[in-house]
Amino acid sequence: MTLINCQIEETEIENDEGIEVDSIIATCSACGHQTESYGTSRASIKRCLVLMREECPHHKHAYYIEGKR
Repeated sequence: MTLINCQIEETEIENDEGIEVDSIIATCSACGHQTESYGTSRASIKRCLVLMREECPHHKHAYYIEGKR
């Protein structure tokens, strides 16, 4: 099992209505792929990490964990 750290950042992302929403961006430390989720809760962070496992083009079978902010 491969564990890969992701850098977690709080940011603002524009939603479909053009409103800036507090959000999370996760960045894969191995390849730089990013995922994003609205909200800044633990659930938003977990969603980004799950999306990373589904979307990361280089490490599909890895487990992604939160690195330092």
